[in-house]
Amino acid sequence: MELRIIDHPLVDHKLTLLRSRDTDQPTFRRLTEELVTLLAYEATREVRTEQHTVTTPVSPTVGSRLTAPQPLVVPILRAGLGMLEGMTRLMPSADVGFVGMVRNEETLQPVTYAERLPHDLSGRQCYVLDPMLATGGSLGGTVNFLVDRGADDITAICLLAAPEGVEKMRELTAHLSVPLRLVVAAVDERLDEHGYIVPGLGDAGDRLYGAAE
Repeated sequence: MELRIIDHPLVDHKLTLLRSRDTDQPTFRRLTEELVTLLAYEATREVRTEQHTVTTPVSPTVGSRLTAPQPLVVPILRAGLGMLEGMTRLMPSADVGFVGMVRNEETLQPVTYAERLPHDLSGRQCYVLDPMLATGGSLGGTVNFLVDRGADDITAICLLAAPEGVEKMRELTAHLSVPLRLVVAAVDERLDEHGYIVPGLGDAGDRLYGAAE
């Protein structure tokens, strides 16, 4: 697994605003979308393209376009939904699928509780969206789920990661033979005893959508 930490002044600026407990919910949503678009610019460097001829108002020319099948964007429910608009703004022709993952409290393994994806992902590049890579179970489980469906190239995009989550991802995906990238704005210090990233930004899902009852 390749880890990319995006070093850019605007990424740092928007992440700093997201971290602040004084940032209200509407602003948090907007900043998340903006930050994801910046991360997606770097995350899509390997997106597959082909030559394509177009005619400008002056003359024909050769450019490029995304190949078929279109890339598949997969937000992990629920917090990943807050990243979807920022991703599709950059790549509006991409298809979108959804995965819901929870941890089985007895086995401690990730379990899929919901999914809306093509059954066959053969030849598909997938972009997985999950704001916080904390323990790594949900993201690692989703990546394995997509590979089992046939995906042959996966990029995961997270706002923040903990070192423990990065290592867990490496462990859970070590056996995979497909290209795998993890693109993040920052890797923070650690996880606390409650599984929150420190210093982090709190619970991304709650800050996007309100506290779940």
